[in-house]
Formats: sequence, C-alpha cells, structure tokens
Amino acid sequence: GAGKPGHEGSDRKKALTPPEKREAAEYLVEQHGLSIGRGCDCVGLSRAAWYQSPLDWQEKDADVIDALNALVEAHPRWGFWKYRARLRTQGYSWNHKRIYRVYCALGLNQPRRTKRRLPERVREPLFAPERPDQVWSADFMSDTLYHGTRFRTFNIIDDFNREALAIEIDTSLRAPRVVRVLERLKEQGRIPDVLRVDNGPEFLSECLSQWCRDNGVLLQYIQPGKPNQNAYIERFNRTYRNEVLNLYLFRSLDEVREITGHWMMEYNDQRPHDALGKLPPTVYAERNAGNSTLELST
Repeated sequence: GAGKPGHEGSDRKKALTPPEKREAAEYLVEQHGLSIGRGCDCVGLSRAAWYQSPLDWQEKDADVIDALNALVEAHPRWGFWKYRARLRTQGYSWNHKRIYRVYCALGLNQPRRTKRRLPERVREPLFAPERPDQVWSADFMSDTLYHGTRFRTFNIIDDFNREALAIEIDTSLRAPRVVRVLERLKEQGRIPDVLRVDNGPEFLSECLSQWCRDNGVLLQYIQPGKPNQNAYIERFNRTYRNEVLNLYLFRSLDEVREITGHWMMEYNDQRPHDALGKLPPTVYAERNAGNSTLELST
C-alpha cells in the first residue's frame, strides 16, 4: 500500500512510537543497568517523555474518548469522517486533528474486513427530484435468520432526500403486500408522482399496476440487468445491509423489525449523510425543498 511521503521503500524499518520507545528504554534501564538518561538517548526518547505519565493523554482527552467510544459502540461500521460529522451535530467543537489523534490512539483506524466490490459500473445520470414525493425508489432484499430461515425486506426511499419511507420484513412478500405498504404510506399523506422499480415479478403484477393507475402514480421500470438505473435504492440497500443485516445475528423476524425500526429513525433523523451536506434526510428536506443537487453517497 501507499505510505507517507519519505517512506516509499517497503523494506524500510518502521519508526518506534513513543510508547514503544518508553518500553525499550525501560528494558535497557531495568535489564542492562543503564541510567535513565543513557537509556532514553539510546532509543531517541526525551527525558520529559520518560517522566510523563502514559495516561496523561487519556486524562486530557477523556471527553473525546468517551464520545468516540459511544459512537463506535452504536455504529461500528462508520468511518472517521462520519464520526466527526456526528460529533459536530452533537455540539462538540473539537477540531478534526484532535479527534483523529484520539481516533488513531484508540486503534480505530485499523483496516476493517469488507466484501469485495463489483467492478465499477458506467455511471448514468439519474433524475434529481426537486421536492419530496416526486420520485420514490423501491427494491427487495433477502437474508437469513440465525437458524437458517430466509426472509425478505421490501424497501422504499424518497429519492429527493434519501428518506427511508418503509422497510417491510417477512418470509414472503408478494404483490398484494407491496400494495398494502404503499396504501399505508398513502394514509400517512405520502404518495409519489413516480415509483421506480426493477422487473421483479412483484413489480410486474397487475395488482401493483392497478394501484398506480388508481392513484395517478407513474410506474417506471429500469432496463433489465441495469441496477445502476436504480442507484439510489441500491446504495441505500448497501448501507442497510452493512449497518443492520450484516451486523446482527437475528433469531426472529420480530428482532429484525425492532432493530430495523430503530435504525430507520436514526438514519432519517440523526445520521449524517454525505450527499446531503452531512445533514440527516429529514433535516435536508426541511431546508432544501425546491433545490436538489444530490450525489450518490450515504
């Protein structure tokens, strides 16, 4: 991998960190009888660092440590910049350099194992809505419970602000169930001008087509084999899988529904969203209805 400037050679020895220097100096003093001064000189440690308590930084940065640990416990799949954005929304004024220093000292910058991604697809422009409920995207996902039972989720988002409108969860989700979810949203005062979907059997059903005709909704199908044309919901699905489905071992559908419900509320109302200027979806909608410039990020 790429190193820092001045460290291009892969065979160069890595410099000791201050804690490692202190440990080496202690070994020389205790095991070889060197004076503290001589031991420090041998490993390049200053006398001040020798006499400084190793816990000084932890005491000085205790508030930062507590805040970061709380976020990591709640959102273990987030990265540094999303943590930093969340700390800002929580009212903390620490600069990013201090936060990153503590972040690294806690070992939170270590590589995390991730799935291999597919090759990058050709990007095609998507229509960027200018107001809520102009275009919705919908899609299905599947997963398994701890004991092997498969279940599905039916997800709907508002393309304008990426708001998660519904995640329906069950072992079977057919077209009539899709219509019931849409009807429930309609009763809440939410109905789209356009509903963008793929060519799955539930979306090709006459049941859904009739509901759309009755409610003045344009049912817009993407081309077969081109999921990038439904990129907003694809990106949402990846976030949901990464932060919920891949993070827990669920023993029942009720557990999936409960954790998903909590996640949806936080995703919509609190989670910083890169494509929304670090704003949560509901806050973005309040501030930007009529002025949409969305990108493909979460």
